[in-house]
Amino acid sequence: MRQRKTFSTLATAIALALVAGSAQASTGFSIGDTNVTFGGFVKLDAMTTDSDGEIAALGRDFYVPSLTPIGGASTNRFDMHARQSRFFFGTSTDLGNGEKVTGHIEFDFMTSNNGNDERTTNGYSPVMRHAFIKYKNWTLGQTWSNFMDLASLPDTLDFVGNPDAAVFIRQAQVRYTHGNFAFAVENPESTITPFGGGARITTDDNATPDFTASYSLTTDWGVLRVAGLMRQISIDGVYNGVDYEDDVTSYGLSVSGKVNFSNKNDLRFTFNTGKGLGRYVGLNTTNGAVLNGNGPNAGLKTIDVTAYSVAYRHLWNDQWRSTVLYSALDIDNDTALTGMAANKRTHSYSANLLYQVNKKLMVGAEYKYANRELESGMDGAMNRLQFSAKYDF
Repeated sequence: MRQRKTFSTLATAIALALVAGSAQASTGFSIGDTNVTFGGFVKLDAMTTDSDGEIAALGRDFYVPSLTPIGGASTNRFDMHARQSRFFFGTSTDLGNGEKVTGHIEFDFMTSNNGNDERTTNGYSPVMRHAFIKYKNWTLGQTWSNFMDLASLPDTLDFVGNPDAAVFIRQAQVRYTHGNFAFAVENPESTITPFGGGARITTDDNATPDFTASYSLTTDWGVLRVAGLMRQISIDGVYNGVDYEDDVTSYGLSVSGKVNFSNKNDLRFTFNTGKGLGRYVGLNTTNGAVLNGNGPNAGLKTIDVTAYSVAYRHLWNDQWRSTVLYSALDIDNDTALTGMAANKRTHSYSANLLYQVNKKLMVGAEYKYANRELESGMDGAMNRLQFSAKYDF
């Protein structure tokens, strides 16, 4: 009897806590000197895809330029998932001296491989997106690279929208912001093409972090951002049976932004170019460098790339809006080193129609065409029609 009464009391306490939490949802709740907030969204994606061959699993969840098939039989596939759904916790702690330290940790299920079973449960483990703290001018932890511009990302149903051109990277870093300027040291990683082509070599041999700097200008007409990258691409160890030791300097420039028009329409653009950008653009469609031989004395040569996109968003009225988008990545391979099977170019375009049911619920449809071309001249295409529903909380 006592156990039942205790359970009833506990249930009542939980119910009261939930009611209180609901009433304070916009401001969060407090634990001591720390205010805690919670948010995120639930999103359903359903898509039918025609392609020149089978698309690898990740490319069936969202558009990945390097996974557009080439040379296969015409294939049609239907997929439905809710893996883009995400949630986050934010904290703000009053230090008692007029200062605050804040924290943010965020998860989704988009690239999780654990529990990939569509036969019965469709369970996927959460994957960490962000985990960082902010104090004064400092940001410490994992979040978007300082080389990346969020304002220029298009308003699309696809997970990234313009991955051919976009810098799209989250990684651990220490960032210092002063006014419109930001400087960061970020976690390094090198991706390398073997001599003559073949499976990517991913090393963790860097002796220095990646260095990034950015300048952001926000005005009434929009946002302009200029960013620079300098890093080391390194190989130091035994790969494919050969002991390599070399490094090469990589650098890049990014110019991006958003131009506001009347009636809340806007134009979003990005231009990225450099030597050895590799994993920073195109979701690693190309590597940062290529080996110039097979022996232990082989060195590294950077691979030059240029990427660009433009997206126009038009609001038809208070509830209906559309975005048309073009995105491309051009890769300057030395085919004597990379071979003729290396990616030469990817591009895509898309158009959508989105309906904002209310301020929390959106539904829409989007068409995307994508093409990938090799140095040999072979290419493949993908056509995708996507439907989505998204609830923000």
